[in-house]
Amino acid sequence: MAEGKKIRGKAQEAMGKAKEKTGKATGRDDLRLKGAGDQMAGKAKQAAGEATRNAKATKDEAKGKMRRHT
Repeated sequence: MAEGKKIRGKAQEAMGKAKEKTGKATGRDDLRLKGAGDQMAGKAKQAAGEATRNAKATKDEAKGKMRRHT
């Protein structure tokens, strides 16, 4: 699940970069701004995926420590 978020975020970021470059090349500010927004949303999805992965790893580590101490 977390990896899926990171992958989708990376894809959205790449699409955003393409839109932004296309907008700059064609002089379309709406497309350029949409691309910048997509990049930010993609980066946020990647961060959410990383946070989910880190939280799961921390939970698993704590669970392992509890088992050793009981």
